[in-house]
Amino acid sequence: MKKYLLLVLFTILAVSCSKKIEVKGKVSGGSPLERIEFVEASGVGTLPLINIGVDKDGNFTGSFDAPKNGMYVISYAGKQNLVYLKQGQTLNISGKAESFPADFTVTGDAKENNDFLKETQKYMSEYTQKLDLQSKMGGDEGVFLKELQKIQNDLEKNIDQVAAKVKADKELIDWKKNDVRVGIMSIIPQYEMFRKQTGGNPAFAASKALKDFELKLQENKDKMIQEHPMYRQYLLNKMTEDIQKYATANQGKVDLTTSEMFSGFLKQRKDLSQTAKDYLLAFVIAQFDINPTITKDNSEKIAKLVDADIKDATIKGDLKTLQFAVAGLKRGEQAPEAKLVKQDGKPFKISETKGKPTVIMHYASWTPYISESTIPVLKQVVDFYKSKVNFVFVNFDDNKEQFAKTSSALLKGIPGTNVYAEGGLSSDYAKKYGVYGFKLTPGYLVLDKDGKIAGRNFYNLGDPEFVTAMDQLSGLKAPQVSADAHLQNDLLAPQDKAHQNGAAAPQTQPEPAPVKK
Repeated sequence: MKKYLLLVLFTILAVSCSKKIEVKGKVSGGSPLERIEFVEASGVGTLPLINIGVDKDGNFTGSFDAPKNGMYVISYAGKQNLVYLKQGQTLNISGKAESFPADFTVTGDAKENNDFLKETQKYMSEYTQKLDLQSKMGGDEGVFLKELQKIQNDLEKNIDQVAAKVKADKELIDWKKNDVRVGIMSIIPQYEMFRKQTGGNPAFAASKALKDFELKLQENKDKMIQEHPMYRQYLLNKMTEDIQKYATANQGKVDLTTSEMFSGFLKQRKDLSQTAKDYLLAFVIAQFDINPTITKDNSEKIAKLVDADIKDATIKGDLKTLQFAVAGLKRGEQAPEAKLVKQDGKPFKISETKGKPTVIMHYASWTPYISESTIPVLKQVVDFYKSKVNFVFVNFDDNKEQFAKTSSALLKGIPGTNVYAEGGLSSDYAKKYGVYGFKLTPGYLVLDKDGKIAGRNFYNLGDPEFVTAMDQLSGLKAPQVSADAHLQNDLLAPQDKAHQNGAAAPQTQPEPAPVKK
């Protein structure tokens, strides 16, 4: 009996301490080409926690480790919405493809919180659509202030009424009230700008009563900045003029990145808590200096800045994960081994490619640029370099059966090794190589003959840097680009007819999809 009680207690503790969230549901009329993703709404890294496929009937299932209880963004087919999730919960969610997740139904243990969220958000949307604040901005400021106070009272009254009817968590109720307050305070800078422009008075400042109201809305600043990205944006907007003055004063002193300049600005702000500084600096780093469109490699400078100036361990970890996701493995680093399997079921190791340079392609059947136009380009690249370079095609579909179908259909007749990352985007390979859905456009990684990383992640076979790396590693010489070609998109027109392989040079490749933020 004692052993039985201990077992029951252990089971209860294991469940209560679980960070996992189970996701189950159905998108009626959903397409297997569309994916469902969850992102922590208050985080600074905003990387997908999971990428789930739907089957031919629209059913989907999956699980992910939730960083904390709170708000999450669910996305599908270009549409997004918020859901409130708690660690250890099962989210049963369903809807119709044409409106999901803008409109959805939740059942099970996540129902009450999300019913509360859905009802209060619906009321807020309908309420704000009826407002006409523009007409009141030019009038008496006292009247405008009373209007803002009325908006707060009306919306928070609705929150309390819905909370009395639906048993939502106190944390969610508080979040929703802060959501209302952040929205209202964001109106005040717009009001001040309106009065400056329409009144012809650049020095216009709001009255003390309005400023006091604005401050009262921010009674718990750290809580707001931790949970509401919109509040971070509000604070940045309020500091815009001061930031510009600081940047102008320090322009040209040293080669500063945007994040380094902003970090210097924050150090002189004694009115901000360390929590606020951490979140604001993280916001700027993620937006301006950890981005796949940036051509200059400042990764080492940013890594040092994160280590030195970000004090919150979670934020520091999120930024490092984001930087790895965008930048990938470092040049000169040995390509790590990860679990891969061939079409015949036999295991495959990346180290088997040593002896020749290698191009690894990351792809899945559902990625948007896998098409009839992409494959001929790939074939031309492979044919051009195949005598000197290995090609490995790593598939990230949800199961081996789909991998077999996809690789046979897309890569038939293209020389190379077809392998599957077991588990798709949840695989050991995806974690070690930093592969996310947004990088499967497809993506390309180049290794030297010793199996070491020979360049950044590439998403365009026509990228001049990719061609240069391939020529240097292979000893071949790709045909030169014409003077009027667009370097980023148009790969080399075949000018060297006498090339030893006789192969036509590769053509164009679509631009990569943007990182989801």
